Amino acid sequence: MITGVVLGVALVASLLVSVSIGQFHAAPNEVLGSLWNGLMHGVDPGRSQVDGVLWSVRFPRAALAALIGAALAVAGAVMQGVFANPLAEPSIIGVNAGASVGAAIVFVFGFSQTASWSLPLAAFIGAVGTAFAVWGLSRVGGTASVLTLILAGIAVNAVAVAATSFLIFMGDRSSREQVVFWQLGSLAGARWADVGLTAAVFACGFVACLAIRRRIDVLALGDAAASSTGVAVERLRFGALVLVSVLTAAAVAFAGVIAFVGLIVPHALRLTVGPSHRHLVPLSALGGAVLLSVADIAARTVVPFADLPIGIFTAVVGGPLFLVMLRRTLSGYRLGR
Repeated sequence: MITGVVLGVALVASLLVSVSIGQFHAAPNEVLGSLWNGLMHGVDPGRSQVDGVLWSVRFPRAALAALIGAALAVAGAVMQGVFANPLAEPSIIGVNAGASVGAAIVFVFGFSQTASWSLPLAAFIGAVGTAFAVWGLSRVGGTASVLTLILAGIAVNAVAVAATSFLIFMGDRSSREQVVFWQLGSLAGARWADVGLTAAVFACGFVACLAIRRRIDVLALGDAAASSTGVAVERLRFGALVLVSVLTAAAVAFAGVIAFVGLIVPHALRLTVGPSHRHLVPLSALGGAVLLSVADIAARTVVPFADLPIGIFTAVVGGPLFLVMLRRTLSGYRLGR
């Protein structure tokens, strides 16, 4: 309860800071006043310069950052539960690599110039399609174990990375730069339409994750023990991976590849509130929203008059933390022996 309150306050504070600072500064009272007027009297970006900047640029970007962070963190929490491993994250099943292939196709063949929706659609299809390919290839004897999922994920990731590299090689200089920048992640150009689609997908996925969170806890006992309690392990694992792939695909479709959010947020919260997904899933949504909102603030303000890729800042935090987690895991393995 206390953790939820702290994260909720942190989210409100980070969103307020996010929409207030930047090249055009807006005082907190101006932000709140613009938000109140928009909600009560309708949005009119032409009412003032402050309203124009906030409703056209700042508000949709801040909302998209919170939604994407929440989606990635919830997907990571479910993924770690399915694999019974705190080092697991959605990229294991090829979601990010598949999205990169879809984005590379759009940039290299110039589809983004003919239809604005082609990029998010191609990235979403590539992400979900790759995840289903991993599931199909991992099934041995009609079942998919954690080990075969990991092995199939490694193989499919390698193929997808090779495909993206080939497309980059085939493209011109402009398309190469676009693919590379997209892979670093960015919230520049966020629109209300993006927010609406992401919010709809996240809401459906989040509710579904809440519905299965208690059964995910049972998977920690092992497949045999979980089956003996009445849990349909195969069906639960498949449903969970579908939710993970859809949530992650919706996130990367509009923001590019943003690494480590799904890894570090659930793991950090697990150290605070314990391993139960009853609390971990909803708190991960708040934690992910806070992390990506703060990262977006850094991306817009660290270098004056520049909008840096947001993936840089999540990697700066996530990379060292991943190494710490890996060392702790290896230490525990040696002690267990």
